Parts: sequence; structure tokens; C-alpha cells
Amino acid sequence: MYKDDTSPPEATFVLDRPTVVRPIDPDAPDPEVLRAAAEVIRAGGLVAFPTETVYGLGADALDTDAVARIFVAKGRPPANPLIVHVDGESMLRAVAATWPPAAARLAERFWPGPLTLVVPRTAAVPEVVTGGGPTVAVRMPAHPVALGLIRSAGVPLAAPSANRSSELSPTRAEHVRAGLGGRIDLILDGGPTANGIESTVLSLAGDRPVLLRPGPISVSELESVVGPVRRRPTEHPGAPLPSPGMLKRHYAPRTPMELHADRSGLAMRADELDRGGQRVGCLVIGRAAGLPGAVIEMPGDPAGYAARLYEVLHELDGRGMSRILVELPPDTQGWLAIRDRLTRAAASP
Repeated sequence: MYKDDTSPPEATFVLDRPTVVRPIDPDAPDPEVLRAAAEVIRAGGLVAFPTETVYGLGADALDTDAVARIFVAKGRPPANPLIVHVDGESMLRAVAATWPPAAARLAERFWPGPLTLVVPRTAAVPEVVTGGGPTVAVRMPAHPVALGLIRSAGVPLAAPSANRSSELSPTRAEHVRAGLGGRIDLILDGGPTANGIESTVLSLAGDRPVLLRPGPISVSELESVVGPVRRRPTEHPGAPLPSPGMLKRHYAPRTPMELHADRSGLAMRADELDRGGQRVGCLVIGRAAGLPGAVIEMPGDPAGYAARLYEVLHELDGRGMSRILVELPPDTQGWLAIRDRLTRAAASP
């Protein structure tokens, strides 16, 4: 399938044929298209597909060689684990060694949907999927194309976001093609994704639920089902990461990005850069006037902001900006996931 399957250097990693892009109806996916994609999965290939969060890059989660190709295609660090996507309880039991009552209650409430649960893994799950750790991150996606692909393939799919490692997650097929074209077998183009940011990740591997990554399912929603949820620090030197999305720098545009706590500070910085001849992109919440450069007015609600965030950052990257300035949303629980993504995107390389 690949010109060199021995993890070649970044510059030489290419398929021996172009990446195929196939349109697919996001609401009523064509069974023939799904079957063709499933054949690629079963042959050990890589397929990008839409979910309700962002586009994922799928491989057979039980095939060590196939999963390893995800890491090579993305340039992903081997210690950064993957989420395993399943279509129901029987497939779940193949990867989860235990399924505590709290997991059952959360799955009943939020699955299919953008919630990932971390539990002890079975021996069938290759270590490459879990970054060498003892747990597995698992979820059941809500998107008809994602579920249809899993069911047609008949295997759980290991599927991180379909982008180069640490870069912006893709919310459209064209984002996937720009980042991974020539490095993966197939892209299923189901149009834009709905939520716009990655799933919430909750660990149930210990004696108390731990939030590993905030996302579309809020802490208050989780706590309404399982009681108090605690936070885990970002960095764990020497220990396997239990979840994706925990690296200090992640979800980042190519353009350098700065965060500003208030509009006035952002405006002063934008004027300074503009006077210096730099092209500035500004993300602000609500109406804005008098700012230089490309000004994008973002929705004032977290869900609306999340749905637009990555698409807007992809757009500004494509416009050749010198710097992106972002007005930080309020430091409240409702904005937790957005602030998490912005903070990681603006972190130093």
C-alpha cells in the first residue's frame, strides 16, 4: 500500500497513488460508498470520515500495523493515545475489560454522541492504540457516516482527528485533503461537522470520575449523572497519557496566535502590529468596530463559537496572516472547552 511501510522520514511519506475523495450524504449515506470504505479499512488502510465533532482518521483498532500507519501519516507522537470508536455493546466488550455502572449510565444518557470514556482495556487492544497505557478511550459517535462505516467494516475504529499532529482539527473534507492528501487512502466528504470541537473525555478508570478533556458535553451534564468530577493536570512526565488532547500545544494554526483577556488590550496590540506592516486577524465575540486587519465576529454562545472556531482559524491560515489575535471568552464553566482549545493552540511550540 505504501512506498515504504517502515515509518519513512516525514518528507518521503507518500502513498503510491493519490488520496481518493468520495462525496457521501451525511444524513443518508450510500451503502455502496460505505462498503467500499469498509474494504479499505479491512485491508489495513486509512479512511477519513465525518463525525459530529470533527473529521476522524480511521483504521482497524485491532490491527497493529494499520494503527501504526495513523501515527506515521499524522506525524503523531507514539505516546499520544487514540480514541476507539464503536457501534454498540458487543463491539465495546471487545475493547473494554470492565464497564462500570457509571459508564453504563453515561452511555445511556450521552451515546451516540460526543463523549469519550476511559476504562481498562482488553488484551485485544494493541498497545499502539493506548500509547502503552493500561486503559482505552472509547466512544460511540452520533454521525450516520461514522456509525455506518463502523458497522460496515465490522471492527472498532481507532480514529484521531484527521489532521497533521498538533495542527488544527478538520471540520471539512477540504481541511483533511490539505493536511493529509497523498498520505491516506480515502476521504469521505460528508460536508461540515456540527459540533466543531473534539469530544469530552472522562476517565472512569479510578475511584472517581476525572475530566481529561473538556468538550461539547459539559461538566455539569456529567455531574448530573455521576456526581462530582475532578480535573487532572495536563502534563504527566514519564507516564503514559490516558487520553488524546492533553499535550500542552495542540489544535494550533500555522499562524502565530495570541490570546487577550479584554477587547482593549487586543485593540492596542492589533494597532501596534498593523502600524508595523503585519497582517492581523482578529477573533472577537459579538460586534466589533475600528479594529484593523481581518476581523471575525464570533458567536456569543459556546456552542455557536465551537462550531465556527476551527473553520475560522483554517480560513485565517489560508489568508496568509502574520498573527492571529483572539479575545478570550469568559472564564466560566460553559466556555471551558473553548478556552482549553484556544490555550493549547496559542502555546509555544
